[in-house]
Amino acid sequence: MIPPFFSNHKLLIYLSGIIEITLGLLLLFPTYRFYAASGIIIFLIVVFPANIYVAINNQARKKMGITKLVAVSRLFFQPLLIMIAYWHSY
Repeated sequence: MIPPFFSNHKLLIYLSGIIEITLGLLLLFPTYRFYAASGIIIFLIVVFPANIYVAINNQARKKMGITKLVAVSRLFFQPLLIMIAYWHSY
């Protein structure tokens, strides 16, 4: 899912996974909920170009084993996920 002009793909994949898990876990604690939700919103915005890349790149979709319809559908879930994260921020 990572465009080829980025290096260290495996490192970026593991790093993004750690960030996702950490932010998700921090939502469980009311003290950190605002910061976790804000981090999730930022994260979703930052990774959105990767979703666009998959939607327009046939080879990326083949590697992921998804259809163009699935890849394009994912683009429409991003704003919904951002709204859900915003809802958790207060």
